[in-house]
Amino acid sequence: MLKNTLIEAVVAGAAELSRFFNNPFKISHKEGVNNLVTEADHASEEAILEVIKSKFPAHNILTEESGAIIQDSEYKWIIDPIDGTVNFAHGIPLCCVSIAIEQKGEIIMGAVYNPNLKESFFAENGKGATLNEKPIHVSEQTEVLRSCLVTGFPYTYINMPNGPLEIFDRLIRKGVPVRRLGSAAIDLCWVAAGRFDGFYEHKLEAWDSAAGYLMVQEAGGKVTDFSGDKFSIYQHRTLATNGKIHDEMLRIVNGGEL
Repeated sequence: MLKNTLIEAVVAGAAELSRFFNNPFKISHKEGVNNLVTEADHASEEAILEVIKSKFPAHNILTEESGAIIQDSEYKWIIDPIDGTVNFAHGIPLCCVSIAIEQKGEIIMGAVYNPNLKESFFAENGKGATLNEKPIHVSEQTEVLRSCLVTGFPYTYINMPNGPLEIFDRLIRKGVPVRRLGSAAIDLCWVAAGRFDGFYEHKLEAWDSAAGYLMVQEAGGKVTDFSGDKFSIYQHRTLATNGKIHDEMLRIVNGGEL
């Protein structure tokens, strides 16, 4: 029932994403430059909530646009109705719907769906991760110098000491390819699928990382904070790798050279 509802919800949200994609829609701005929210974000969120509330009306909910609905339940749905809104607003097809289910503080299930690329990722705690129902696994790369990495730049404190720009600079000056796709959920799923060897970002919210975190973990990878401690979706700093380059990446994101 949980899985079926999760899939139904992510498909409902993606249908709204597809309906508005490359069509006219209203755009408003949140705090910061180019921190957008669109009419499509709200439509996707509404469609998702309609599905979840119809099946599990007593569950807690945390969404990017509407905030928290707190009830007396051990379950929480964590929703990003469109991850990669700036991409979406510019007609760039790297955007998706991301939904995770948390039970008693642990992420137990997640789904990420990009209808533009027809890629549907799903993970369940202890049961692995899939892309379009086929199992996925992280890469086998063992050296950061030979890795392909992905990152994102936050809207705030980008110039902090040892911040996003400094780490990016250290990596690219050594010739390490570092991509910036504009969707953390997709970044994490592509680490899980072995397309990237690692991902780091300084400021993610729970709805950005919840589903993708489980994808990486269930695909055999490793996710921690920048201290190497157990990952929590409620702290901002995220390092996700294939596990084989994790220790080296920890050193680099904390100021070390390659």
